[in-house]
Amino acid sequence: MIRRNFLKTVAATFVATVLSGHSYAMEFDGPASGPAAATDKTIVVLAADLKNGGILGVTNGVEEAADTIGWTVRVLDGGGSVQGRTAAFGQAMALKPDGIIINGFDAVEQQAALDQVATAEIPMVSWHSGPKIGCDAPGGIFANVSTDAMTVSEEAAKWAVDDAGGKPGVVIFTDSTYQIAIDKADRIKETIEAMGGEVLEYVDTPIADTSNRMGPLTTSLLQKYGNKWTHALAINDIYFDFMGPALAAAGIKGDGSPKAVAAGDGSESAFQRIRTGQYQSITVAEPLNLQGWQLVDELNRAIQGEDCSGYVTAPAVVNTDGATAMGDSPIFDPDNGYREAYAKIWGK
Repeated sequence: MIRRNFLKTVAATFVATVLSGHSYAMEFDGPASGPAAATDKTIVVLAADLKNGGILGVTNGVEEAADTIGWTVRVLDGGGSVQGRTAAFGQAMALKPDGIIINGFDAVEQQAALDQVATAEIPMVSWHSGPKIGCDAPGGIFANVSTDAMTVSEEAAKWAVDDAGGKPGVVIFTDSTYQIAIDKADRIKETIEAMGGEVLEYVDTPIADTSNRMGPLTTSLLQKYGNKWTHALAINDIYFDFMGPALAAAGIKGDGSPKAVAAGDGSESAFQRIRTGQYQSITVAEPLNLQGWQLVDELNRAIQGEDCSGYVTAPAVVNTDGATAMGDSPIFDPDNGYREAYAKIWGK
C-alpha cells in the first residue's frame, strides 16, 4: 500500500506542476505488474448519476480501458436517487456480470444489495464509495479508488485562506446523503478555522437537486452575509454549475467574490468556468480517466484472485493558468503514460 507521506509528496508535485501552468508529465507511479487480461468478461458500471461530471469522467475512462482489455461494459444510471440506484443494482444482478463497478455513491446506502453481490461471488470495485480508500473497503468491495479526500479538502481550504489574505468568510456546501461528503466538508471547516478563517454557514443540500436549489440559496446567502462572504467551498464542482446566474443577477462579476472553490472532482464545465474566469476560481481535480483505467485493472485482479494494487492517485489544484494550459481537454488527464502501462500489464 502506498503510504500517506508518499501520497502527500506526489500530491505536492501535482499541485505545484498544475498551478505553474504546465502539463503533468511525470512518469506513471502506479503498478508495474499484475495479472494479464482475463478474457471474455462482461462488467457493469453502476453510476450514481451520470449528470455528475466526475462520475461521467470515470465512466468514460472505464469504457476506454475496457476496450483495451477486451471486455464488454454495461452502464446503468442511478439517476441521482436512492431508488434509482437500488433499481440499477437489481438490473445488474439480472445481467449476471463477471464484475461490478460502483461509481460515485456510498456502499452502505445499498448494503442489502452488496450482500447479494457478495453471496453471488461477483467481484466489486468502486469509485468514491466511502471514506476508506484502497484495498479491502467495507461492504465486500475489493478496492475503493479515489484520491485522498482529506488532502483534496485541505488543499481547497488552504487556497481560499491564502486568496483572502488569511481571513476568508466561507460558506461550505455538502450533501449528508454521502458520508464522504460530510467528511470532506468537516475537514474543509476544520482547516479554514485552524488557519484563522471564518465559516459563515455550513449548507447541507442534495447534489441531485443542485439545479433547483443553488440559485435561490445563493441569492439568500448574498442577502444574509453580503461582503462578508468571500469564498464558496463545495465538495463537488456540480454545485457551481448553477450558481453563476444568481451571482450575475446580483451584479457580481465572474471573477468577483464570493469565489467558487471546489474540493473535487474536475468536471468539464468547471474547467470551462475556471479557464474563462466565470464564477469559479479553482477545482482540486482528480485524474478521472486514469481512475477509470485503475478500476478496470483492480477488477481484473479481483476476478483472478490476485491482490489489490494499493495504488492511490494524487489530486491537482487547477487554477486559471492550469486550466488554460490544458487546452481543449475536458478533463484533467495527466500525460504520464498510464494507458501504455496498464496495457502492458494486461498483455495488450
